[in-house]
Amino acid sequence: MTYLEALILSIIEGITEFLPISSTGHMIIASTFMGISKNALTKNFEIIIQFGAILSVVALYWRKFFTSFRFYLKLAFAFLPAAIIGVLLSSYIDRLLMNIWVVIATLFLGGIILIFVDKWFQHAEGTEEQEISWFQGFKIGCFQCIAMIPGVSRAAATIIGGMVVGLNRRTAAEFSFFLAVPTMLGATAKKLMDSYKTIQHHDIAILLFGSFIAFIVAMFAIKAFIGFLKRHGFKWFGYYRIVISVALAVIVFLMKIKM
Repeated sequence: MTYLEALILSIIEGITEFLPISSTGHMIIASTFMGISKNALTKNFEIIIQFGAILSVVALYWRKFFTSFRFYLKLAFAFLPAAIIGVLLSSYIDRLLMNIWVVIATLFLGGIILIFVDKWFQHAEGTEEQEISWFQGFKIGCFQCIAMIPGVSRAAATIIGGMVVGLNRRTAAEFSFFLAVPTMLGATAKKLMDSYKTIQHHDIAILLFGSFIAFIVAMFAIKAFIGFLKRHGFKWFGYYRIVISVALAVIVFLMKIKM
């Protein structure tokens, strides 16, 4: 992997991590077209730099994030379902990550859902700050497990999950950001434990570079997303997912014909 390829993937990660359009799906698409998707470093890179992007949440929301020990316990409780499923199904998830058609299908289906989400959850238009209960957090954590399928989008799954349990868009989005911290910390730690023997000395510089770029880009993306969500809701993300999934399906199909 070159620094240019790392830069492209990192920018994609920083922009898409907190949008309901699937950061993993977009990185898989980009790495596939760059011809590096099967590279061992790429597979590590796509997971590890997500934690760099997630750290932007801590930087932007540090007043809310460093509140009380009870808050961390709630996050840990909400993270529990993903931790269990992730350990049990890690090898199956890795196989799904290599299948571009899984990404295409989930992008398309997720797009259809997002077009109608605002109508389904009209109660979620409020912007007042809400207290999240333990049970609400746990149920949002269960929704997060769906996002282990590439292309689903962790942000979409958890924000919709938040609205299902009665939260408004803003509170659901912010809790989705906070929940991403232990989730991606766990995913990064597991990836490092599984693959640290294959990571070469020069790979570390690439990983640090990618994490830093993802961190910076994600800080701008979070602010833009919250503002856009308040004004326009989710439907435009739905349209985007459908367009890109159809375009991608056509491109992949034509590439296979040429081969």
